[in-house]
Amino acid sequence: MANTDLTALTGDYTIDTSHSAIGFTVRHAMVTNVKGKFVDFSGSLHLDGGDPAASTASIDVKMDSIDTGSADRDGHLKSADFFKIEEFPTMTFRSTKAEALGDEDYRITGDLTILGTTRPLTIDLEFNGAAKDPFGNERVGFEGKATILRSEWGLTWNAALETGGVLVSDKIKLHFDISAIKNA
Repeated sequence: MANTDLTALTGDYTIDTSHSAIGFTVRHAMVTNVKGKFVDFSGSLHLDGGDPAASTASIDVKMDSIDTGSADRDGHLKSADFFKIEEFPTMTFRSTKAEALGDEDYRITGDLTILGTTRPLTIDLEFNGAAKDPFGNERVGFEGKATILRSEWGLTWNAALETGGVLVSDKIKLHFDISAIKNA
């Protein structure tokens, strides 16, 4: 929002998971996309409106909350072939750098940990605005996207197709819709 006084937004926020989503899209059988989401996650933000580079984000995702709309597929994703949820129940993101790119665009870089492997992840964000909701909560909203190669986190299970190619693409598109409430 071009008229938003960003300094007024400075503070600590808790992600409102009932109004937020963390999802992904992956190419399946080289012909279509499968979308999924994580239902159980938590997170916090520290926004510094005077110095956006001092802003931070932290997110914890419960891997057994994966939902692709197919119980069989979800079970396979939770297994030792993919997320090994018994050994690695949580995926985490901890920011290390924040940048204001201009207009409503920001970029946050941090450490994404999956299967005990930590690698850098950069998320491009669009600031959707700030508002006071009917319950008196001060809210901010962001949309974000990033692309990763799952093999970089040790997610390498696949199956060859008779027609060439593989069942599951290496490239995963991540999507974030975040609504956060300013802490009292």
